[in-house]
Amino acid sequence: MKKFITCESVGIGHPDKTCDYLADAFLDEALKSDPQSQMAVECAIKNDKLFIYGEATTKAKIDYEKIAREVLKDIGYTNTFKIIKEISEQSPDIRQAVVKSNLCANDQGMVYGYATNETPEFMPLPLVIAHKIMRRYEDFRKESDKFYADAKCQVTAVYEDDKPIEIDTVLISVSHSSEVNYGDILREIKEKVLNGALSDYKNLITQNTKYLINPSGKFTIWGSFGDSGCVGRKIVVDTYGGVGRVGGGCFSSKNATKVDRSGAYYARYVAKNIVAHGFCDRCEVCISYAIGLEKPIAINIECFGTNKATQETIQEYVDKNFDFTLENMIRELDLLKPIYKATACYGHFGRKEFSWERIKD
Repeated sequence: MKKFITCESVGIGHPDKTCDYLADAFLDEALKSDPQSQMAVECAIKNDKLFIYGEATTKAKIDYEKIAREVLKDIGYTNTFKIIKEISEQSPDIRQAVVKSNLCANDQGMVYGYATNETPEFMPLPLVIAHKIMRRYEDFRKESDKFYADAKCQVTAVYEDDKPIEIDTVLISVSHSSEVNYGDILREIKEKVLNGALSDYKNLITQNTKYLINPSGKFTIWGSFGDSGCVGRKIVVDTYGGVGRVGGGCFSSKNATKVDRSGAYYARYVAKNIVAHGFCDRCEVCISYAIGLEKPIAINIECFGTNKATQETIQEYVDKNFDFTLENMIRELDLLKPIYKATACYGHFGRKEFSWERIKD
């Protein structure tokens, strides 16, 4: 039976992604001098105003405005932003529940990790391709004065028996100067972005594959002047493209004691290892937490009927090899380092530079 699966990715100039990137830049700055920083400083952006708000308990001296202005300039904004800040320390009620003899979860909630063996990245194919297209576009636009950082793409793949067999549609919308004509946009994006990004997938491109490039016809008002943005509104882009489920919280801005982030990274780590070791073709790990408790209250492993081993064998493998306590997750994945700005764009998973993508012996 055939089915269609669509996933999207967005560029750093998309206002939501800009806010994610800023929030993780603040987090990294705190962790550089104080690895025990408790951070949840977020952003919202609209027109020429940037709102920076949240909680920070850290010994680090963070120049939020300087970091923000440098990032915005690098993205391509030429205007001066008005920056409004509202930042307080983390609630002592939360801190006393988290920082004990052993670290405990900072909130209740559930997180999900997903993996599939349909790609070398152990990620859904259309999401892998969408992220590659956005990376390629980012390199391209930095070498041009006619194209801007706000961009998004979408890839639809045809699946048969749960395996991708064809790329059906590639959709990309990019912001651009009013001086560039539509024909040049079509030609340059096809030749300099799509052809390169899709070069590894020629076997999946057919005469039926459709390309939709800037179907609106015009995208000259971009970023915060065309839309508003805030942290955490692209969590499906950040995770599994809608194929695997997501939990109740976003990642960006949060340090490792926030289980929304560390728990989701560890769930992916476990799911990927289950699939990589051949126990099943697809796996989803769900972990549930309660504030103030060291261990999860529930762990569920779903293999979607693709098991190559019994559920009991898989559970035994997980029990022997993985420790879901917050303290261990932080230690095993080395999550106190300033690594988070790199995660903010092009997905948190399927990228070998991150510790939670390691295949464990």
